[in-house]
Amino acid sequence: MSERAEDGREERPRLSRERVLRGAVAVADAGGIDGLTIRSLAQSLGVKPMSVYYYVANKDEILDGIVDLVFSEIELPSVGGDWREEMRRRAGSARQVLRAHPWAIGLMESRTSPGPATLRHHDTVIATLRAAGFSHQLTAHAYAMLDSYTYGFALQEAGLPFGETGTVGSVAEPIMERFSTGEYPHLVEMATDYYLQPGYNFGDEFEWGLNLILDALQAIPTAEAAARPRSRRSTRPTPPASS
Repeated sequence: MSERAEDGREERPRLSRERVLRGAVAVADAGGIDGLTIRSLAQSLGVKPMSVYYYVANKDEILDGIVDLVFSEIELPSVGGDWREEMRRRAGSARQVLRAHPWAIGLMESRTSPGPATLRHHDTVIATLRAAGFSHQLTAHAYAMLDSYTYGFALQEAGLPFGETGTVGSVAEPIMERFSTGEYPHLVEMATDYYLQPGYNFGDEFEWGLNLILDALQAIPTAEAAARPRSRRSTRPTPPASS
C-alpha cells in the first residue's frame, strides 16, 4: 500500500516482486516486448534500475514472470464439466486475454521455467479432457489443435488493421478502388457480397472455427469405437427350423 512522505505527499506503493512484474506487463502492453527493458521498467515504476534487480535477476526472469501472469488471467476449465463448453470457455477467455496482451502470443509456450499458474493451467486442461474420456493420445491431439487455433487466431487478429471493431470497411473500400481492371474478380465478389456487408466482424469467425474443431473432436471416440473389430460371434451352428 502507498505511504505518505513527511511533507504529506502520497508516495508510490512499496516495490515488490508482484508490482515489478505487473509493471512489466504494463510496459509490454504499451510498447511491445521489445520495449521492455530493465531501464524502461524502472522508469515506469519510478525507481532506479538497481531497485528492480533486487526482485528479478534479469529479463529472462521477467519474461517467465509475466507469461505466468498472463496464464493466470485465462479462465480455467472445470474438471468433470461438459468438456465442450469448458474448452469453449477456456478458448474464448484465452483469446480475450491475448487481445489485451498481444505481445504474449509468441511467448506463451516458449518459456523453459514455467511458473505455477502456467503449470496449473496445463494440468487443468489435461485433467478436463481426460475426465471426459479422452485417451492420452487424443488429449495431446486435442490440446495441440485447440491451442494452435486459438493462438493462431489471436495472432492474426492482432495483425489486422481493423482496430477493436473488427470491421473491414474502412480498410477494404480504398483497396477496392484498385480493382477496377477486373483482375481479381473473386476477391471483389467476396468483398462486396460478404466482407463489406453490414454487421460483418472478423472476430465472429472465431466461434465458427472453434465449433468445427469441437465437433470433430467429439466425433473421434465414436469413429474409433466403430473401427474396433467386433467380438467374434458364436461359431455354434444354428439349429434347423422345426419342420
